[in-house]
Amino acid sequence: MNLHEIISSTRDYNFHSHTQFCDGREPMSRMAEQALACGMKHYGFTPHSPIPLPSSCNMSALSVDDYVAEFQRLKQLYEGRINLYLSMEIDFLGEKWGATKPYFDNIPLDYRLSSVHFVATPDGSGEVDVDGRPQHFKGKMAQHFDNDIRYVVDSFYDRTIRMIEKGGFDILGHFDKIGFNASSFSPGIENEPWYRRHIDDVIDAVRATDIIVEINTKAYPAPVGASAEEVAAYAPRMFPSPDVIRRLVSANVPLAVNSDAHYSSRITAGRDAAFAIIDGKA
Repeated sequence: MNLHEIISSTRDYNFHSHTQFCDGREPMSRMAEQALACGMKHYGFTPHSPIPLPSSCNMSALSVDDYVAEFQRLKQLYEGRINLYLSMEIDFLGEKWGATKPYFDNIPLDYRLSSVHFVATPDGSGEVDVDGRPQHFKGKMAQHFDNDIRYVVDSFYDRTIRMIEKGGFDILGHFDKIGFNASSFSPGIENEPWYRRHIDDVIDAVRATDIIVEINTKAYPAPVGASAEEVAAYAPRMFPSPDVIRRLVSANVPLAVNSDAHYSSRITAGRDAAFAIIDGKA
């Protein structure tokens, strides 16, 4: 497949979704059915990859064969009606794990989406998932990082840069996702010069590659189950933010709008709003 050709020729695609094989809420069959009903021409499955540490969100290495088998069944079932693709959202854990690991060469992936979710503790003794809800993030800040939000943000973006430089993947997932929780912990942090320099560094790094940057609309509008406080304070939101999207467009970085759907009802969430920004209409 040629992702660049697809995203330049149609907008009826979604290359980021989750199902029962990781932290998704519906089976692959339901997601494929709904993608077809929504008029999608191209749809990719991207379960959170197996990783070498405990995680309730990532798929087990023991379930990979079942995932591939179910994909092959669905691909045959929907042949001629929608193009389905086998992929994974591969976590980058520095030298410990990432898309360049030979492990992924043994899985027939059509493309690779790579993201940062984990940050190493200051003493290097462990990895902490800094994604998730703000109330959980605040607890992790106190427990693992002595409430040092600068360390967490710096580490997240340093790891993102290293992931880009390492390569081995096709799509960069939600690269400013840390901004959501960082802003809940320290309002206004994303407007601070040092934070904005991180965004500049990511844009510069990705411009030197052929990596496609994802515009992630998972939280546009607020995710299913978000509290009233979260809805009022942080939604609607895209990753990266509209300001950064406009900077990416100006830099001629290839962009793909993905919904990161965990529910079939979210497959097309936020797409029109994201494309309006890309088109300079919002």
